[in-house]
Amino acid sequence: MSSVAAGGPQGCLAQNDWLCWTYVRTRQSELLDATVEHVWITALSVAIALAVALPLAVAARRWRAARAPALGVTTLLYTIPSLAMFALLLPVFGLSAAVVVTGLVLYSLTVLVRNILAGLDAVPGEARQAAEGMGYGPGRLLLEVELPLALPALLAGVRIATVTAVSLTTVGAIVGYGGLGNLIYDGMESYFKAQVLTASAICVVLAVVADLLLLWLQRVLTPWTRAGTRKRAVRAPAAPAAAPAQDLVGKAD
Repeated sequence: MSSVAAGGPQGCLAQNDWLCWTYVRTRQSELLDATVEHVWITALSVAIALAVALPLAVAARRWRAARAPALGVTTLLYTIPSLAMFALLLPVFGLSAAVVVTGLVLYSLTVLVRNILAGLDAVPGEARQAAEGMGYGPGRLLLEVELPLALPALLAGVRIATVTAVSLTTVGAIVGYGGLGNLIYDGMESYFKAQVLTASAICVVLAVVADLLLLWLQRVLTPWTRAGTRKRAVRAPAAPAAAPAQDLVGKAD
């Protein structure tokens, strides 16, 4: 009896099962290469987007006339469907990873600019006035007061942009640079169930791991947010204890 008929090691591949450990074991190199490509495209896109979004948000915060154009343009870019976005970028970059990276950068700008702006707007006016009274100039005020206080909102935007980029990177398969998306699209065309499910599951794991790592980084870089929460909890007034029954009886008398 053959191994397939007996449900041997190659059985799940021959039967095209969704869950197939044999596929994972025999295609480790292919899965690893796709995962590495997925990670570096996502990380590079978010890093470039952050480098662009930060000065945009600072300019929009400092010059009110720049706020509406910055928010309007980035929001408009976010409304373009991903397939259309990559198609529009093809004449500029050709069939290269730059198409995917540029598209993800443009999509990430909306989230990052808005979150950085919200964080800067939330900086207390008293903190700015105190720093200015101590002789802080605009640059030092931004770097040492405003940005540190805006860090929770900034990192929250980075988390959203990263998880979104992990998802949208798969669309890059249309130009051959989709990381795990290449395996998903190839598997869908050939109806290779194990390949589709495995690559999709790795995408989900990447998104969860990236979000947890960034959440940990946010907690490490903003310890005062946890301290403030604990302080408020300690200062919360306790519920008044019920008076003893005999005291109540005495007062009634």
